[in-house]
Amino acid sequence: MTATPDLEATIVAPPPAIAGPAVGVPVPFPALPAGPTPVPARPVRRPRSAAVRPLFPADPSLFPWLARRFAPGEGTLWSGPPRVVETLLRDVLAGAVAAGGRVSLLEGANRFDPYRVVERGRRLGVAPDPLLEGIRLARAFTVHQLAALAETWHREVRRHRPTLLVAHEMPALFDDPDVDPDERRPLLLAVAEGLRTATEAARVPLLVTSTNGLAGFPGLAERGPRLYDWVRCRPAPGRVLLTSHRIREQLRLVVRPDGQAGLEAFGGIPDGEEVMAWDAPSRPTGRRWRSG
Repeated sequence: MTATPDLEATIVAPPPAIAGPAVGVPVPFPALPAGPTPVPARPVRRPRSAAVRPLFPADPSLFPWLARRFAPGEGTLWSGPPRVVETLLRDVLAGAVAAGGRVSLLEGANRFDPYRVVERGRRLGVAPDPLLEGIRLARAFTVHQLAALAETWHREVRRHRPTLLVAHEMPALFDDPDVDPDERRPLLLAVAEGLRTATEAARVPLLVTSTNGLAGFPGLAERGPRLYDWVRCRPAPGRVLLTSHRIREQLRLVVRPDGQAGLEAFGGIPDGEEVMAWDAPSRPTGRRWRSG
């Protein structure tokens, strides 16, 4: 299955509230002191602000929609079937490097496939070597190794300064029947705390994937990073639905064979993306209505 840039974003009903840490709660600015503001004796030279590097390329239009789901120093949770989530994840890895960024990937399911990531990178014009050099991968084979990697992740991100953190399927190793049930929750809490510490140290977005969402990652809500958004990925006949809780939008990714043109080939739809409310009137088509 290949997700393509033939997109349709629609406004949906507000999803249920996310349990756990506050999601997207604004922090108020401090109050200004009363009275007149003193005027400096000479003009103050302010340093130029550094240009903000985009997280992903502007094209295809899947990337701008995904970029709005992230915030520096906060986490974004993706949940859904691994087949869907990992297809999108390969686009995210390749897109982040194509935009000039660096990814720090903590792999919990041992399903990282460099060949498929390289395939995505070629479509974005990135050669294999620079692409893979832009992804620093750490993987574990036991739950204790994973907890140790998560607890020391903040040192890695301080040294190499990534622009995006990815924690892929942290709970997967804990499904092994050999894992002691008494150790499962304490170790998952340690992993969640490690994700929070790394995110605060790097001050860049963190993507967390968990097949069953918060329910499948005990401890993420209590000890993990602040969540900016939660995107649920759900396959449907002929398409994939991505539902954002923060902005209350649903993105429909249309699956089509390679080489087949979509609506963007005929003009009239900027970037192949369309926003329409559920109660919007139907569009005139220029054809006369005929009953029967």
